[in-house]
Amino acid sequence: MRIARAAIPFFLSLLATSNSYAQSEFEFGVEKTQTNLMLPMRDGVNLATDIYRPTRFGAPVDDQLPILLQRTPYDKNRDRTVQSAEFFAKNGYVVVLQDHRGRYASEGDFTKYIGEGQDGFDTIAHLSELSFGNGDVGMWGTSYGAHVQANAAKLRPPALKTIVVNMGGMSNGWDHKVRNHGAFEIQQFTWAFRQLAAETDDPVVRKMLDLDSVNHWLTAMPIRKGLNPLSVSPNFEDYILEMMTHGDYDDYWKHLDVNWAEYYDQTADIPMLLISGWYDSYAGGTVQNYNELSRRLDSDVHLIMGPWTHGANTLSYAGDVEFGTDAAIQDFHHEFHLRWFDRILKGKRGEPMAPVQAFLMGTGDGHKDGNGRLYHGGEWREASEWPLPDTESVPWYFHEDGILSTDKPVSENAATTYLSDPDNPVPTIGGAFSSTSPVFEPGAYDQRTSVEVFGAEPPYLPLKSRSDVVVFQTAPLENDVSVVGPVVVNLHVSSSAPDTDFTAKLVDVYPPSADFPTGFEMNITDGIIRARYRERPDQQVLMEAFEIYEIQITPFPTANVFKKGHRIRVDISSSNFPRFDINPNTGEPLGRHRNQRIAENSIMHSADRPSHIVLPIVPTN
Repeated sequence: MRIARAAIPFFLSLLATSNSYAQSEFEFGVEKTQTNLMLPMRDGVNLATDIYRPTRFGAPVDDQLPILLQRTPYDKNRDRTVQSAEFFAKNGYVVVLQDHRGRYASEGDFTKYIGEGQDGFDTIAHLSELSFGNGDVGMWGTSYGAHVQANAAKLRPPALKTIVVNMGGMSNGWDHKVRNHGAFEIQQFTWAFRQLAAETDDPVVRKMLDLDSVNHWLTAMPIRKGLNPLSVSPNFEDYILEMMTHGDYDDYWKHLDVNWAEYYDQTADIPMLLISGWYDSYAGGTVQNYNELSRRLDSDVHLIMGPWTHGANTLSYAGDVEFGTDAAIQDFHHEFHLRWFDRILKGKRGEPMAPVQAFLMGTGDGHKDGNGRLYHGGEWREASEWPLPDTESVPWYFHEDGILSTDKPVSENAATTYLSDPDNPVPTIGGAFSSTSPVFEPGAYDQRTSVEVFGAEPPYLPLKSRSDVVVFQTAPLENDVSVVGPVVVNLHVSSSAPDTDFTAKLVDVYPPSADFPTGFEMNITDGIIRARYRERPDQQVLMEAFEIYEIQITPFPTANVFKKGHRIRVDISSSNFPRFDINPNTGEPLGRHRNQRIAENSIMHSADRPSHIVLPIVPTN
């Protein structure tokens, strides 16, 4: 069964339907009837809550209406958040916005992620008793505003009837978003700097963070308690240090507020819409959440995967690559959500929805558009499940001459050895993360350094020129190859160090053209593993020098057509900075090292140790 083309992506048809619906059936105004209503949580902390109600003739309507809730750490008074609240209220909902614990107008202390499930449960319980509500609550929000929905749903509040989880709700904070298979995701560090600067009312602190910028501190890691700019806010410093130093997968990572995988069986059985992008830091977790929840729940669970970076549902591009106007959900924040809530909370079913809507990247011709971006193109497809039922998992093997092919290697004792120097890490050029720092940006980019790339130096050559990047690529493809689904990289490796990292990146290599004379080497997906966690996530096992080990890297899933004439490429290395923290190669405790060393790392690609990537191949229409 092939993945079907969506003639009109379901959300585009929803837009047309909901626009006319909103204009013709409702003529509500809106009034903010409560400002900073302090709702008490079970421990006595009060959370600042605003309530928006629809009005007729200048007065709140008497009808008992469904309630929409967004809980946010980013200030409930932000323009976009308020605009959404007013939109939904004008279309017949009671809308509630709330500042998280320890944020803006709310009381308490903020520890990132922790406590959100209980606060969400308690808030929903209060809202279910509102006299002007009908007792049914739906939640929406992006990123952190998506986490809190998931965390509340794990506690099954009776009044919660649906959630729209956009680019959040991590399945497991140990293997993506906070840590990544042992490595630390530095986006957490940059987020702390940005949020501290945004919320402080102390001009001295703002000036300090400007002078001691996060860009500078990226070169001085690991940070130490009391000796870094975050120490002006001990709660920020404490949770960042815990994230950076807590490596083993134990109860810390199994906490309800940073882990969904451990709580699927107890999650509320309610309709869910799970949304992410191929260049979003939640791509892998969102797909896992869909697979596990759709299998367990009787209620409908839907998955949408676009070609987006974090929070960029309304954009048709990611980084330096354009995917076409259909890639964007033009009014994602309003009509799109309205249609979903009307379906679930008001029983207006409308058009049937396929369980899976996925954007297949790569149907474009590769020209340079008017904004200077590569036109990679793509189209929406719909399916009944993920991975697709006709997916064939095909191993592509590494060979000593740098060839990537489906033929197994025949050479004996073949290996490629390189030096991994913590003082000279491979720089990050795009990827699936949600950085809040201009030093590294998510998305699809030509894998060539430039003055804009953090850590790059003249003459700004492509990453493939580095001696610590081992490249395996196919000959120019004779036919299109559609890769849609999970990607796995199986390596046979050795190292002179007791611990080191191994990274893998899948690249779509465009041939040279008039618009791109050096070609365009587009990152598709990538992953990492810290070798001390090669056997199991809950226990560190250091390596013996030059012993050979089997390890597995699991990049995020993807959907991309490698077109005829392109090459499929895999880059293997041992760093990707500043997306991930640098492994000092010493085996010291994580986030506490004071030494570092150059590691001699080897990738085996012989007949008896055939390192390879497993690609999910589907028939090309």
